[in-house]
Amino acid sequence: MSLFLKFSLIAFLLLVFACDNKIPEQPPVASVSPLVDDMVQIPAGVFVVGSDKQDEDGLQKRYGFERPLYVNEHPRHQRNLPRFFIDRFEVSNAQFKTFVIQTGRQDPESWVQSGYNVRDEKLRSAHVTNLRWIASDYFKLDVDTRQMDKPALLEALFKSQAYRDTLPVSAISWQDAFDFCSWRGKRLPSEAEWEKAARGPGGREFPWGDEWDADKPNTGGFGDDEVPVAPVGSFENDVSVYGVRDMGGNVSEWVSDWYGPYSGTDYQDSFFGQQHKVVRGGGAGLGHYALHVFYRSARRAHTEPQTVSTDVGFRCARDG
Repeated sequence: MSLFLKFSLIAFLLLVFACDNKIPEQPPVASVSPLVDDMVQIPAGVFVVGSDKQDEDGLQKRYGFERPLYVNEHPRHQRNLPRFFIDRFEVSNAQFKTFVIQTGRQDPESWVQSGYNVRDEKLRSAHVTNLRWIASDYFKLDVDTRQMDKPALLEALFKSQAYRDTLPVSAISWQDAFDFCSWRGKRLPSEAEWEKAARGPGGREFPWGDEWDADKPNTGGFGDDEVPVAPVGSFENDVSVYGVRDMGGNVSEWVSDWYGPYSGTDYQDSFFGQQHKVVRGGGAGLGHYALHVFYRSARRAHTEPQTVSTDVGFRCARDG
Protein backbone atom coordinates (compact mmCIF):
# COMPACT_ATOMS: atom_id res chain seq x y z
CA MET A 1 0.00 0.00 0.00
CA SER A 2 1.45 3.36 -0.97
CA LEU A 3 0.23 6.86 -0.14
CA PHE A 4 1.78 8.22 -3.26
CA LEU A 5 -0.42 7.88 -6.34
CA LYS A 6 1.44 9.10 -9.36
CA PHE A 7 -0.55 11.66 -11.27
CA SER A 8 -0.83 10.97 -15.02
CA LEU A 9 -0.01 14.02 -17.10
CA ILE A 10 -2.36 14.55 -20.05
CA ALA A 11 -2.16 17.31 -22.65
CA PHE A 12 -5.22 19.53 -22.69
CA LEU A 13 -6.22 22.80 -24.31
CA LEU A 14 -6.32 25.92 -22.16
CA LEU A 15 -9.94 25.61 -21.13
CA VAL A 16 -10.22 21.84 -20.81
CA PHE A 17 -11.57 20.80 -17.44
CA ALA A 18 -11.29 17.56 -15.53
CA CYS A 19 -14.23 15.93 -13.81
CA ASP A 20 -12.85 14.83 -10.45
CA ASN A 21 -13.56 17.70 -8.10
CA LYS A 22 -17.00 17.24 -6.61
CA ILE A 23 -17.41 19.33 -3.50
CA PRO A 24 -18.36 17.58 -0.25
CA GLU A 25 -21.96 18.38 0.73
CA GLN A 26 -20.99 19.45 4.25
CA PRO A 27 -17.26 20.18 4.28
CA PRO A 28 -15.55 21.28 7.47
CA VAL A 29 -15.19 25.03 7.77
CA ALA A 30 -11.62 26.25 7.95
CA SER A 31 -10.89 28.32 11.04
CA VAL A 32 -8.59 30.72 9.18
CA SER A 33 -8.39 32.47 5.87
CA PRO A 34 -6.33 30.46 3.36
CA LEU A 35 -4.32 33.62 2.71
CA VAL A 36 -3.19 34.10 6.31
CA ASP A 37 0.59 33.84 6.72
CA ASP A 38 0.79 32.46 10.25
CA MET A 39 4.01 30.98 11.58
CA VAL A 40 4.72 29.23 14.88
CA GLN A 41 7.93 29.63 16.83
CA ILE A 42 9.58 26.34 17.75
CA PRO A 43 12.01 26.90 20.62
CA ALA A 44 15.61 25.77 20.60
CA GLY A 45 16.47 22.61 22.44
CA VAL A 46 16.77 18.86 22.54
CA PHE A 47 14.00 16.61 21.27
CA VAL A 48 13.34 12.94 20.50
CA VAL A 49 13.78 11.70 16.92
CA GLY A 50 12.87 8.34 15.42
CA SER A 51 11.80 5.19 17.23
CA ASP A 52 12.84 1.68 18.19
CA LYS A 53 9.47 0.18 17.21
CA GLN A 54 9.21 -3.30 15.75
CA ASP A 55 6.42 -4.79 13.65
CA GLU A 56 5.23 -7.04 16.47
CA ASP A 57 1.73 -7.32 14.95
CA GLY A 58 3.01 -8.64 11.64
CA LEU A 59 1.42 -5.79 9.66
CA GLN A 60 3.88 -6.09 6.78
CA LYS A 61 2.86 -9.67 6.08
CA ARG A 62 -0.83 -9.11 6.84
CA TYR A 63 -1.21 -6.21 4.41
CA GLY A 64 1.44 -7.16 1.89
CA PHE A 65 3.69 -4.13 2.33
CA GLU A 66 6.80 -4.31 0.19
CA ARG A 67 9.10 -2.86 2.82
CA PRO A 68 9.39 -3.47 6.56
CA LEU A 69 7.68 -1.02 8.87
CA TYR A 70 9.49 1.26 11.32
CA VAL A 71 13.07 0.17 10.61
CA ASN A 72 14.06 3.34 8.73
CA GLU A 73 13.16 5.27 11.92
CA HIS A 74 15.78 3.41 13.98
CA PRO A 75 17.34 4.22 16.34
CA ARG A 76 15.37 6.44 18.70
CA HIS A 77 17.75 9.26 19.59
CA GLN A 78 17.98 12.91 20.56
CA ARG A 79 18.91 15.98 18.57
CA ASN A 80 19.38 19.62 19.39
CA LEU A 81 18.00 22.27 17.03
CA PRO A 82 18.20 26.06 17.18
CA ARG A 83 15.00 28.07 17.28
CA PHE A 84 13.03 28.17 14.02
CA PHE A 85 9.62 29.09 12.69
CA ILE A 86 7.22 26.88 10.76
CA ASP A 87 3.89 27.55 9.06
CA ARG A 88 0.98 26.79 11.34
CA PHE A 89 -0.99 25.51 8.36
CA GLU A 90 -0.28 23.70 5.11
CA VAL A 91 0.13 25.96 2.07
CA SER A 92 -3.27 26.45 0.43
CA ASN A 93 -4.31 26.47 -3.20
CA ALA A 94 -5.03 30.18 -2.93
CA GLN A 95 -1.54 30.95 -1.67
CA PHE A 96 0.07 28.86 -4.39
CA LYS A 97 -2.17 30.44 -7.03
CA THR A 98 -0.92 33.89 -5.99
CA PHE A 99 2.63 32.62 -6.53
CA VAL A 100 1.74 31.23 -9.96
CA ILE A 101 0.05 34.45 -11.09
CA GLN A 102 2.69 36.85 -9.77
CA THR A 103 5.65 34.89 -11.11
CA GLY A 104 4.12 33.81 -14.42
CA ARG A 105 4.81 30.20 -13.53
CA GLN A 106 3.08 27.43 -15.44
CA ASP A 107 -0.11 26.20 -13.80
CA PRO A 108 0.14 22.79 -12.13
CA GLU A 109 -1.14 20.13 -14.51
CA SER A 110 -3.80 19.06 -12.03
CA TRP A 111 -5.28 22.58 -12.14
CA VAL A 112 -5.49 22.47 -15.93
CA GLN A 113 -7.33 19.18 -15.74
CA SER A 114 -9.71 20.30 -12.99
CA GLY A 115 -10.45 23.82 -14.24
CA TYR A 116 -8.99 25.43 -11.14
CA ASN A 117 -6.52 27.32 -13.33
CA VAL A 118 -9.29 29.23 -15.15
CA ARG A 119 -9.58 32.80 -13.88
CA ASP A 120 -12.88 34.40 -13.00
CA GLU A 121 -12.84 36.70 -16.01
CA LYS A 122 -12.73 33.72 -18.38
CA LEU A 123 -15.77 32.20 -16.74
CA ARG A 124 -17.61 35.53 -16.95
CA SER A 125 -16.91 35.76 -20.68
CA ALA A 126 -18.12 32.22 -21.45
CA HIS A 127 -21.50 31.58 -23.09
CA VAL A 128 -24.21 30.21 -20.82
CA THR A 129 -24.28 26.92 -22.77
CA ASN A 130 -20.58 26.41 -22.14
CA LEU A 131 -20.99 27.28 -18.48
CA ARG A 132 -23.67 24.59 -18.11
CA TRP A 133 -21.33 22.07 -19.71
CA ILE A 134 -18.43 23.16 -17.50
CA ALA A 135 -20.50 23.01 -14.33
CA SER A 136 -22.03 19.61 -14.98
CA ASP A 137 -19.35 17.70 -16.89
CA TYR A 138 -16.14 19.09 -15.39
CA PHE A 139 -16.82 20.70 -12.02
CA LYS A 140 -19.34 17.93 -11.33
CA LEU A 141 -21.54 20.29 -9.34
CA ASP A 142 -24.39 18.46 -7.63
CA VAL A 143 -27.07 20.64 -9.22
CA ASP A 144 -29.28 20.51 -12.32
CA THR A 145 -27.62 23.07 -14.59
CA ARG A 146 -30.00 22.69 -17.56
CA GLN A 147 -32.35 25.49 -16.48
CA MET A 148 -29.83 27.70 -14.68
CA ASP A 149 -29.17 31.14 -16.11
CA LYS A 150 -25.71 32.66 -16.38
CA PRO A 151 -25.74 34.55 -13.03
CA ALA A 152 -26.75 31.37 -11.17
CA LEU A 153 -24.12 29.32 -12.97
CA LEU A 154 -21.39 31.85 -12.24
CA GLU A 155 -22.39 31.96 -8.59
CA ALA A 156 -22.12 28.17 -8.35
CA LEU A 157 -18.78 28.05 -10.18
CA PHE A 158 -17.28 30.87 -8.12
CA LYS A 159 -18.43 29.12 -4.95
CA SER A 160 -16.67 25.95 -6.14
CA GLN A 161 -13.46 27.83 -6.87
CA ALA A 162 -13.64 29.67 -3.54
CA TYR A 163 -13.92 26.37 -1.70
CA ARG A 164 -10.96 24.92 -3.57
CA ASP A 165 -8.97 28.04 -2.63
CA THR A 166 -9.06 26.86 0.99
CA LEU A 167 -7.75 23.35 0.30
CA PRO A 168 -4.07 22.49 0.75
CA VAL A 169 -2.19 22.62 -2.53
CA SER A 170 -1.13 19.19 -3.74
CA ALA A 171 0.04 17.40 -6.89
CA ILE A 172 3.12 19.63 -7.00
CA SER A 173 6.74 18.51 -7.15
CA TRP A 174 9.44 19.02 -4.55
CA GLN A 175 10.93 21.78 -6.73
CA ASP A 176 7.56 23.54 -6.87
CA ALA A 177 7.40 23.52 -3.08
CA PHE A 178 11.01 24.67 -2.76
CA ASP A 179 10.45 27.54 -5.20
CA PHE A 180 7.29 28.72 -3.47
CA CYS A 181 8.98 28.86 -0.07
CA SER A 182 11.94 30.74 -1.56
CA TRP A 183 9.55 33.22 -3.20
CA ARG A 184 7.99 33.86 0.23
CA GLY A 185 11.41 34.46 1.78
CA LYS A 186 11.26 31.12 3.54
CA ARG A 187 12.45 27.55 2.93
CA LEU A 188 11.21 24.00 3.23
CA PRO A 189 11.58 22.63 6.77
CA SER A 190 14.23 20.04 7.37
CA GLU A 191 13.07 16.55 8.26
CA ALA A 192 14.22 17.10 11.85
CA GLU A 193 12.39 20.44 12.10
CA TRP A 194 9.19 18.88 10.80
CA GLU A 195 9.43 16.05 13.32
CA LYS A 196 10.07 18.35 16.27
CA ALA A 197 7.14 20.60 15.30
CA ALA A 198 4.90 17.53 15.10
CA ARG A 199 6.09 15.53 18.13
CA GLY A 200 7.24 18.15 20.61
CA PRO A 201 10.37 17.67 22.72
CA GLY A 202 9.18 14.40 24.26
CA GLY A 203 8.54 12.46 21.07
CA ARG A 204 4.76 12.07 20.92
CA GLU A 205 3.54 9.19 18.76
CA PHE A 206 1.00 11.48 17.05
CA PRO A 207 0.81 15.28 17.08
CA TRP A 208 -2.01 15.26 19.68
CA GLY A 209 -0.54 12.55 21.95
CA ASP A 210 0.43 8.89 22.15
CA GLU A 211 -2.97 7.28 21.50
CA TRP A 212 -4.40 6.79 18.00
CA ASP A 213 -7.77 8.47 17.38
CA ALA A 214 -9.09 8.29 13.81
CA ASP A 215 -11.38 11.27 14.47
CA LYS A 216 -8.56 13.69 15.19
CA PRO A 217 -6.73 13.90 11.81
CA ASN A 218 -8.28 14.07 8.37
CA THR A 219 -7.87 10.55 7.08
CA GLY A 220 -10.47 11.28 4.40
CA GLY A 221 -13.53 10.01 6.21
CA PHE A 222 -15.25 13.39 6.54
CA GLY A 223 -17.03 13.53 3.20
CA ASP A 224 -16.47 12.98 -0.51
CA ASP A 225 -14.13 10.24 -1.67
CA GLU A 226 -13.22 12.30 -4.75
CA VAL A 227 -12.10 15.28 -2.64
CA PRO A 228 -10.70 13.69 0.53
CA VAL A 229 -8.67 16.71 1.64
CA ALA A 230 -10.25 19.36 3.84
CA PRO A 231 -9.71 23.13 4.07
CA VAL A 232 -6.53 23.95 5.95
CA GLY A 233 -7.02 24.08 9.71
CA SER A 234 -10.41 22.33 9.71
CA PHE A 235 -9.45 19.53 12.09
CA GLU A 236 -8.84 21.43 15.31
CA ASN A 237 -7.75 18.34 17.26
CA ASP A 238 -4.97 17.50 14.82
CA VAL A 239 -2.62 19.90 16.56
CA SER A 240 0.85 19.54 18.03
CA VAL A 241 2.03 20.73 21.43
CA TYR A 242 3.31 23.89 19.69
CA GLY A 243 -0.02 24.61 17.98
CA VAL A 244 0.98 23.43 14.48
CA ARG A 245 -2.02 22.00 12.60
CA ASP A 246 -2.67 19.15 10.15
CA MET A 247 0.60 17.34 10.77
CA GLY A 248 -1.22 14.07 11.36
CA GLY A 249 -3.47 14.03 8.28
CA ASN A 250 -4.93 15.96 5.33
CA VAL A 251 -1.92 15.91 2.96
CA SER A 252 1.55 14.49 3.44
CA GLU A 253 4.31 17.08 3.15
CA TRP A 254 7.59 17.56 1.33
CA VAL A 255 10.62 18.42 3.47
CA SER A 256 14.05 19.53 2.35
CA ASP A 257 16.12 16.38 3.02
CA TRP A 258 17.23 13.59 0.78
CA TYR A 259 16.19 10.21 2.19
CA GLY A 260 19.04 8.65 4.11
CA PRO A 261 19.82 6.56 7.20
CA TYR A 262 19.89 7.85 10.75
CA SER A 263 23.26 7.69 12.45
CA GLY A 264 23.70 4.47 14.36
CA THR A 265 21.41 2.29 12.26
CA ASP A 266 22.45 -0.87 10.47
CA TYR A 267 19.40 -0.78 8.17
CA GLN A 268 20.22 -0.51 4.48
CA ASP A 269 17.74 0.80 1.92
CA SER A 270 18.38 0.88 -1.83
CA PHE A 271 16.74 4.34 -1.95
CA PHE A 272 19.18 5.93 0.48
CA GLY A 273 21.24 8.71 -1.09
CA GLN A 274 20.27 11.48 -3.47
CA GLN A 275 17.41 9.58 -5.11
CA HIS A 276 14.29 10.27 -3.05
CA LYS A 277 13.14 13.23 -1.00
CA VAL A 278 11.56 12.65 2.39
CA VAL A 279 7.81 13.13 2.77
CA ARG A 280 6.30 13.46 6.24
CA GLY A 281 2.83 13.15 7.74
CA GLY A 282 -0.26 11.19 6.81
CA GLY A 283 -2.60 11.92 3.92
CA ALA A 284 -6.35 11.75 3.39
CA GLY A 285 -8.26 9.23 1.34
CA LEU A 286 -8.32 6.19 3.61
CA GLY A 287 -11.14 7.24 5.93
CA HIS A 288 -11.74 5.31 9.14
CA TYR A 289 -10.10 2.27 7.57
CA ALA A 290 -6.79 4.10 7.81
CA LEU A 291 -3.96 2.26 9.52
CA HIS A 292 -2.56 4.34 12.33
CA VAL A 293 1.01 3.54 11.25
CA PHE A 294 0.66 5.97 8.33
CA TYR A 295 -0.14 8.88 10.66
CA ARG A 296 2.67 8.47 13.19
CA SER A 297 4.89 11.53 13.49
CA ALA A 298 8.11 9.49 13.33
CA ARG A 299 7.13 7.77 10.07
CA ARG A 300 9.49 8.46 7.17
CA ALA A 301 8.01 8.21 3.70
CA HIS A 302 9.95 9.08 0.56
CA THR A 303 9.57 9.44 -3.18
CA GLU A 304 11.29 10.90 -6.23
CA PRO A 305 11.42 14.73 -6.11
CA GLN A 306 9.69 15.05 -9.49
CA THR A 307 6.69 13.03 -8.29
CA VAL A 308 3.36 14.86 -8.25
CA SER A 309 0.78 13.21 -6.04
CA THR A 310 -2.72 14.26 -5.08
CA ASP A 311 -1.99 13.55 -1.41
CA VAL A 312 1.33 15.41 -1.07
CA GLY A 313 1.60 19.12 -0.29
CA PHE A 314 3.89 21.15 1.97
CA ARG A 315 4.43 23.97 4.44
CA CYS A 316 7.35 26.37 4.82
CA ALA A 317 9.80 27.26 7.59
CA ARG A 318 12.42 29.91 8.29
CA ASP A 319 15.37 30.40 10.60
CA GLY A 320 14.74 31.82 14.06
